[in-house]
Amino acid sequence: MDLPFQGLLVPALPEFNGLGRGAPGDQERCAYLYGLPLGHLLLRVVPRAVRPCDVAPHKQGLGAGVWQQLHEVLLAELNAAARLDWSQAVVDSPRQSAKRGLQTGPSPVDRGRAGSKHHLITDGHGTPLAVVLTGGNRNDVTQLMPLLDAVPPVRGRPGRPRHKPQSVFADRGYDHDTYRDQVRARRILPVIARRGTAHGSGLGAYRWVVERTFAWLHGFKRLRVRWERRADIHEAFFKLACCLITHRQVLSLAGPAN
Repeated sequence: MDLPFQGLLVPALPEFNGLGRGAPGDQERCAYLYGLPLGHLLLRVVPRAVRPCDVAPHKQGLGAGVWQQLHEVLLAELNAAARLDWSQAVVDSPRQSAKRGLQTGPSPVDRGRAGSKHHLITDGHGTPLAVVLTGGNRNDVTQLMPLLDAVPPVRGRPGRPRHKPQSVFADRGYDHDTYRDQVRARRILPVIARRGTAHGSGLGAYRWVVERTFAWLHGFKRLRVRWERRADIHEAFFKLACCLITHRQVLSLAGPAN
């Protein structure tokens, strides 16, 4: 069994209780946690004896912040290689269709159909830094500060862990002077397009990276349409996808394979 980033994932795994016969090894635990958010893709390779009950992964795996811890480890590797661009961050929040569950709401741009929003902040290269899940009726600008707050302290270089970009780029959906002032109060430069102005501000030359990252994220079928009732489970899918994208960028540090 060859699992991506297994060596990085194992230290973040919680200890399972009540597993039945025998104790699982690192590989089995990794396969189970990695397989669950991918729609049980790898569940068939995990012995039945080491499968916890249906609710255990959510309490012991997702609740323990496994994917968040793994994401921070991957970000630290990129930061150590000077592959994170802290000079600018980019935010965006497209709407996703949702069939049911918490953190959904009537979309004002889709005839009131239920939906969720994926809020994302990336660095200047498009590496995911943090994500937030809300209902489809939430205004984009209300999640600007929560996104900045969600950026974890990233280690990997001498000195204090870095968690604050020098500037943040956003489209007209984030146009609000109150939030601009809040961003400036954190010593971050807000570069946000204003409503009522002609298009062609030139911000697209910087914002395209977040659009590309969303294309990568929504390339995972599980994120295109939300089927999960529980918001924490869908958010775990979201964070796992960020881990996979970040891991691809870590692998690129070694250059193309021969």
